[in-house]
Amino acid sequence: MTILDFRSDTVTRPSPAMRRAMAEAEVGDDVYREDPTVNRLEAQAAEMLGFERAVYMPSGTMTNQVALLVHTRRGQEIILTEGAHVYEFEPGAMANLSGASPRFVRSPYGVPDPEEVRRAIRTSPHQAPTGLVALENTHNTAGGTVVPLAVQRAVQAVAREAGLPVHLDGARLFNAAVALGVEGREVASGFDTVSICLSKGLGAPVGSLLLGPAELEGEIRRYRKMLGGGMRQAGVLAAAGLIALTEGPAALARDHTLARELAEGLVKLGYDVDLKSVQTNMVFARVADAPGFAARLKQAGILINALGPDRVRFVAHRDLPDEAAAEALRRIEAMQG
Repeated sequence: MTILDFRSDTVTRPSPAMRRAMAEAEVGDDVYREDPTVNRLEAQAAEMLGFERAVYMPSGTMTNQVALLVHTRRGQEIILTEGAHVYEFEPGAMANLSGASPRFVRSPYGVPDPEEVRRAIRTSPHQAPTGLVALENTHNTAGGTVVPLAVQRAVQAVAREAGLPVHLDGARLFNAAVALGVEGREVASGFDTVSICLSKGLGAPVGSLLLGPAELEGEIRRYRKMLGGGMRQAGVLAAAGLIALTEGPAALARDHTLARELAEGLVKLGYDVDLKSVQTNMVFARVADAPGFAARLKQAGILINALGPDRVRFVAHRDLPDEAAAEALRRIEAMQG
């Protein structure tokens, strides 16, 4: 029986082209800025997304947390959307590293109201001052939902009026761009820093990039080194990242189609899926016993993640076959019988 792995778009294997590029990569010591492949990756990402600089790091957690370190001081607050990855799934890093505290704003389907962001800003000496506003696009825990560009622009304007920097956790930025029908640089526009992940939907085995202005590059690299992100001959990884960056976005529309097919099929089978939230490559469903449901699906050759006691997530990605949704639905229906 073929295993259908819907746990995450991080489970993809490097393509044959990536493996060849990794084997043949020209390398040097990246901490000394001497790895030509890393340098090409950083330059290409910066150009593609409209930034002066990009810095390659091992993970999206590191790129996000370095951004927080660059922008904030201990004791400040960071305005975040409800369920933000930077808080929920980067295990206490904000508290341990930057020493900042979160202030959440309501975000239906991952989309905040700019006026609520305005009201969340703190300037009183009797309160922790606001140091940063951070958005997430696509928004993972909301269902892989897309924040409209107009909302991003409005939130950025609110932050600018208050003299605050704005960071985007764009781990799946290209999924948002595909869903919106725009280039990636449109989603990245207007932010001081943007984090993108190469090892999620784009298919690289390792790596994320933090993009920002030239004036912050030195501090970004210092924090990367402080956190253990100096990977030396990292060109063997960056070579796959270059292919992911240039070729990966074109494959994302199919992933979105697979997720929609799966979501609509689950609804027909009686499952509680909010179809409005299925905007990119993720499908969340409410079930009575999420861990037990995931265990039963595993026996049917379908791997998913249980997120809490009553919520499961399916994620479509490039390594799933075109018939993955139809086959998964067939197995789930058989399991019901």
